[in-house]
Amino acid sequence: LVGPSGCGKSTLFNGILGTHPPTSGRVIVGRNGQEHVVTGPNRNCGIVYQHYALYPFLTVLEGVAFGLMLDETSLPFRAFRPLAWRKLRSEHLDRAAAALRRVHLSDADFGKYASELSGGMQQRVAVAQAIVMRPQILLLDEPFGALDEATRESLQTMLLEFYEENRQAIARGEPPPHTMIIVTHELTEAIYVADRVLGLSQYWDWRAEGHAACPGATIVYDKPAPVYRPGEPKNYEQFAVQRRDIRETVFEPPTPTPRGKHVTFWDDARAGRVQGVIAP
Repeated sequence: LVGPSGCGKSTLFNGILGTHPPTSGRVIVGRNGQEHVVTGPNRNCGIVYQHYALYPFLTVLEGVAFGLMLDETSLPFRAFRPLAWRKLRSEHLDRAAAALRRVHLSDADFGKYASELSGGMQQRVAVAQAIVMRPQILLLDEPFGALDEATRESLQTMLLEFYEENRQAIARGEPPPHTMIIVTHELTEAIYVADRVLGLSQYWDWRAEGHAACPGATIVYDKPAPVYRPGEPKNYEQFAVQRRDIRETVFEPPTPTPRGKHVTFWDDARAGRVQGVIAP
């Protein structure tokens, strides 16, 4: 999801997350083959922010396991059933360790505190905190914006590995583990890590639809992106064409276009022009 500052990308995320219900309309998500109206926060949707949101008073391993404790236990359970809690606590720590290994942190890092980690390692911990809850929807809100280029590329590869897990699940006839939605200002990143790029913008031809003033931002760009495997070299020439189209459509175009002109994803899907998990 890309778009100019102030167009509502984070607001859209908060609506999907359930923390900011819409004043009109509904947010509907698909889950286990059924449609569900989002009425509030729930464990099926996780989010990773740009600024980590780690627990400074807990070790890396304890911080990742903390959400499991809140979700699966209560204070009376922990106080009055110590043996059962000890067993469950061990399971939580094992699941937290598995999540940390998925994001390529070593066992030697598990006992460290967030302040002892680099920015890239902290962001990996933030991703582990989200995926340990096994959300069906994983939102990433500018997750790599504050990182250097080399660290950013390493974390992009991590997202491609998650996407590869989705592809492998589809090949086995299973539902993919995560639907991942990322907000980013870096257009090359959007094209590289995603199989679909959405452009949200307030710059569209609202006058042609009879509005006296701009009623707000809307989706003005929705097209497939090429699917890359982890380690596959980037095709910068291919990126350049799609980057230009996105810039000219989403970010202050010289002539506002009708909002449906570049919203062609489902037509492309029906014509067999999409790849990866969302291929027909």
